This record gives sequence, structure tokens and C-alpha cells, in this order.
Amino acid sequence: MAQGKLKVKSKLPSGAKSKKNKVKAVAKRPNAPVKSKSAAERNKMKKNVTKMVNAAAEKQLRALATNTPQLSAAQQRVAAAPTAPAPAK
Repeated sequence: MAQGKLKVKSKLPSGAKSKKNKVKAVAKRPNAPVKSKSAAERNKMKKNVTKMVNAAAEKQLRALATNTPQLSAAQQRVAAAPTAPAPAK
């Protein structure tokens, strides 16, 4: 058997307005903010600077690689030393 009284829902006073819950079926997505043109220009400039630095570094490395550098006496001995034969399988 049930114990105690049943809960009674309270009623709003006659002059009060009731609140209605409005639920939209599809939530509207706000538009993405527009990027400023200065940010786009800054990124373009950074990209160009990076390209120029990489090109200069590559040019410098190629120049070093193509020129035969003078080896020290120790480096010449290591280069002239016979290599160990590969182990037989």
C-alpha cells in the first residue's frame, strides 16, 4: 500500500503567464568569421620568405658539395684505407 499523500502539482496564479519551451528541430549554425586580408597577406609573405631562405641554403649546400674540399691528413688516410670485406652469408 502507498504510504503518505500523493504530491500535487502547484498551479500558477491566474495572472501569471506560462513559459512555453520552443525547441527547434535543426539548430542553425552561425557563419564562420571572415579572415582579415592583412592575415592572408602576412601568411603569403611568410611563405615567400621561407622559400627564399630555403633556396639560398640549398644553393650554398650545392656549392659546398660540388667543390672538392681539401682533406686533412687523417681524413686522407681514412679515405685511402681498404674497406673490410662483406661477411659471407
